Order: sequence, then C-alpha cells, then structure tokens
Amino acid sequence: MRAAAVPARRHIRAAALAHYFEVAEAVGLNPQPLLRRVGLSRRMLVDPEQRIPLAAALQLLEASAEASGCADFGLRMAEARRLSDLGALSLLLTHLSSLRAVLQTLIHSRQLVGGTLALALVESGKSTVIREELVEPAAARSRQATELALGVLFRLCATLPGQRWNPQSVNFRHAAPADIQRHRHLFHCRLKFGSEFDGIVCATADLDSPNPQADPVLAAYARRLIDVPGETAEETPAQTVRKFLYVQLPLGGASIEQAAQSLDLHVRTLQRQLAADGVAFSDLVDEVRRDLVLRYLAQPDRSLTWVAQQVGYGQLSSFTRWFVRQFQETPSAWRRRPRQGGKVAAAQA
Repeated sequence: MRAAAVPARRHIRAAALAHYFEVAEAVGLNPQPLLRRVGLSRRMLVDPEQRIPLAAALQLLEASAEASGCADFGLRMAEARRLSDLGALSLLLTHLSSLRAVLQTLIHSRQLVGGTLALALVESGKSTVIREELVEPAAARSRQATELALGVLFRLCATLPGQRWNPQSVNFRHAAPADIQRHRHLFHCRLKFGSEFDGIVCATADLDSPNPQADPVLAAYARRLIDVPGETAEETPAQTVRKFLYVQLPLGGASIEQAAQSLDLHVRTLQRQLAADGVAFSDLVDEVRRDLVLRYLAQPDRSLTWVAQQVGYGQLSSFTRWFVRQFQETPSAWRRRPRQGGKVAAAQA
C-alpha cells in the first residue's frame, strides 16, 4: 500500500486571529509571554494577510484561555468579529440573493477561518445542517478553535443584512463546559453538546428566503475584486480534496466522481492534478479516514458500528479489517488503551 504524501506544515492568514489583542486586553491578559512561547509576535498578527503557522495559532488560543481563566476565549474572539473583517468578501455576501447562496460561497472560500475549515449543507426535509469540520487534526482537538469557527459562522450569518437567520440549534461534539452563559449570549438558540457533529441546524426555508437588499451588479463587482487575475491559489488540489473528504465521508458521498463533480472537473483531470501533487485519491481517503476514526473513537459513548458508518463502512467487519491494516490492532483494542494509558488517544489523534 502506497503511503499518502505527508502534508506540508500548514500556515494560515493572521486574519484567523482577528481581535485577539482586543479580547486579551478585555480579560486582563498580558499576551506577550504567550506570543513568545509559541513563536509569534504582535507585529506578525497586525497584518491580516501575514502567514503564520497553524500550530502556533492553536497553541496561542489554548494557552490564552488557560492563562486568563476564560474557557470561552475563542467565543469572545468570535463575538468581536465584524462583517467588514472579511473585506471585499463582505460586499459579495451582503448582495447575494439568499442565505443558501452565501453559504455556498463560503464553502468555496478560504477567508472564513484561514482555510482550515470545511463546510457542507446537509438537508433533511424542513431542516438543514450547516456542518463544520476543522480539517487539520490539531485544530479539531482544540476546543477554542472549534468554538471560534462556529461562533464566527453564526455571527456572520446573524449580521448579514436582509437575511432571515433563526437557527434551531448550535451543535458541539465536545461536552458542555461548566459555564455556558457566553454560549447562550452569542448563539441565542438551543445548544446541544456531545452531539454527533459540529454545526448549526436551521430551517431549510430560511436558506431560500430572498434577500431584499441583494444587488447582482454589486455582487458581480465584488467577485471581480476577490478573483484577482493571476493570483496564486493558496490550496493545492490535494488540500482541496481533503476538505471535500472531511465533510463528505461522514455523509456517505466521498467517491472520486463526486469529488470531481464538486470541483467542476472531469475525473481524469482530477486524477492528473492529484498525481502532480504526488498522491492518489485513495491515499487521501485513507488519510482523512484515519484522522476521523481517531476523533470518533475518542468519544467513548459512540459505538463501533456508528464509528464505522461515519467513515463510509456499512459493515463493522469491513471497517475492522481496514482498521487493522492501518493501525495493526482492532478498534476495540485501540479504544481500551486510552483508559489504561491516560493520554494515549490525544497523542495519537
């Protein structure tokens, strides 16, 4: 079996940490020692287009929450976000025809939280789930990053003029913290912790409610500002496919045909692009599946059958055979080891 290419060290735009200093000051935190500890500086975070290591940004978020005693530090940063922080993208989103058009644009945008976020709309009758996946394993383990991402998306939709935004619930995979007052204040809807997914549930009808302030001419102008000719894409084809797989594997739609269709490419064109990246589609499927499996197995209340289904296996026996090939032990054995070894799960995931 050919191993997947090792992803390069991920960098993100400093815009992902917008309003960090504002929040730090509000909670009485001196950020300078923390910045030095993770290898960042105030100057690096001032320019929103500055590229910073993702790992350093995640460490800063978690360290800031711990040092300040504010477990809701990420939510506070989301609460401070303004629509104007998105620059020309905010002009485009304001003048799109509906909330569905806004979300479809965000699905293909890398500006929301620095390219580490994948979004999908999952319709089920009268309700639709706006499902979020943090596509980097380290980001997915960060509660601050998860809550920042959900908070930013929620606040963005809530502040768009002309859109109907009455979400039914906000769902978190992680357990409820001791104090959820800020969650209630920011989200003002039902909160579900220990959920099967991270995301927001809203009425399907709200997604298609016409935006009375939409202006196609201004929307087209904004698109031209965003799609600057000759601008180098930030993502490789392999990175784009990874994002697709993170949201589609749990939904049962992760074939190469579906991936190519979502990217508006022919299958052979996508295969050639991935080959130029030194990776095959099947390699990426296994890579993403390995990460998702370890995330799900770390949730002790989820059955192995459920875990298998979330990564595309209808039969537990088929999933077990795949898992043994990947990890040289059964999923049951893997799950038992963290109970005996404390932080084994966190170290491996």
